[in-house]
Amino acid sequence: MSEALARLRAALGERVDTGAETVEAARADRSGFRSAGAPLAVVHAESVADVQTVLRIAHATGTPVVTRGAGTGLAGGANAGPGEIALSLRRMTRILEVSPDDLLAVVEPGILNGDLDAALAPHGLWWAPDPASRAISTVGGNIATGAGGLLCAKYGVVRDAVLALDVVLADGRLIRTGHRSVKGVTGLDLTALLIGSEGTLGVVVGATLKLRRRVAGAVCTLTALFPDVRSAAAASAAVTAAGVQPAIMELLDAASVAAISALLRVPDVAAGAAQLTIQTDGPAAAAEADTIARVLREAGGRVALTADPEEGERLLAFRRAMHPAMETLGTALIEDVSVPRSRMAEMFDEIERVAREHDVVIPTVAHAGDGNLHPNFVFDGAEVPERVWAAADDLFRAALRLGGTLTGEHGVGVLKRRWLADELGDDQWRLQRDIAHVFDPRGILNPGKVFTP
Repeated sequence: MSEALARLRAALGERVDTGAETVEAARADRSGFRSAGAPLAVVHAESVADVQTVLRIAHATGTPVVTRGAGTGLAGGANAGPGEIALSLRRMTRILEVSPDDLLAVVEPGILNGDLDAALAPHGLWWAPDPASRAISTVGGNIATGAGGLLCAKYGVVRDAVLALDVVLADGRLIRTGHRSVKGVTGLDLTALLIGSEGTLGVVVGATLKLRRRVAGAVCTLTALFPDVRSAAAASAAVTAAGVQPAIMELLDAASVAAISALLRVPDVAAGAAQLTIQTDGPAAAAEADTIARVLREAGGRVALTADPEEGERLLAFRRAMHPAMETLGTALIEDVSVPRSRMAEMFDEIERVAREHDVVIPTVAHAGDGNLHPNFVFDGAEVPERVWAAADDLFRAALRLGGTLTGEHGVGVLKRRWLADELGDDQWRLQRDIAHVFDPRGILNPGKVFTP
């Protein structure tokens, strides 16, 4: 037994879990990546004091700590390995405060995004970030990765919806960043720095969230089929250029449409067809939907429009079936790149080229409202073949050439470390490593992830 494990057991008792099934589960997330072996233990923290205890022991013994939420990540960013402590925050689920007057809530990190939304509904409030994993991912995990989702084109990403954070540093100290007020520019913006830092700078143990009021009014949903994905991408750009702001604008390429149609047994989908799914909301929803329908028809789309909420949810369910549909095709490496919205059609051209040249199937869905694409590299077996990594390398570099980024919302984790310096440049990459060293001089927080050693 290591010194760290002995001290953890003495301090936290049964919250220190070394059961074979538990530690094995901490090796993986939903990316398909697994660490080289199981961690020392999973510590089920139930309070801020528990987290501080773990970090103080880890700091004193030089033991690495990997913070975990629900394990729904897609970049290997929270996978714990040999000699590491997996610090689970999943039991820290309390809503400490809801203030309708100030439009904020204070929550612990382990609460699920969807559960928070359900708890806010009676107050007429909601938290805008809407990742596809909202029913199964934690708010803390959303903050750690800087998550986005279907609604982010209109309502913003996590960074736009967090006012303040409570964070335990690598040596166990507790700091509070940010503010409860709408404005505040005192000092450096450490809250923004910590969002998306993937557990490399500190452990988020509380968050003050910026809420929105649920606005009464119509919700209109449209779908439009196009003969190919380039036409659909060009149509999405035309919607943006028309000056309307849909709440949701999702693009499915032909391979995605075919897989989802097969899963849901949806008939009458033309071969090779790509689909846009768009939703408008608020007082101007009907007028905006009419404008969008006109734009889509002019771009060659076959449009269906409904103002019925149940029918709208049925249309959206087609898009939300993307991940289950991919599972029917084989193992999927779900990736995440973003490009300027005006260059989405070019990025789909690049994806088709990469798929052809590397002989890889790459069904792709995109948050077309903000240029965020999710290519799914499909293959057989548990291990990612080298030809898939070669295809991913080609695709990532294409996104950078088009003025884009390696990740819009999934994070870097383990899977994209090798390309990080290509996007940041050597000087910025070193600066970011230096910043991480200031927060964590012993290098115990999530080592091997993002820019850490």
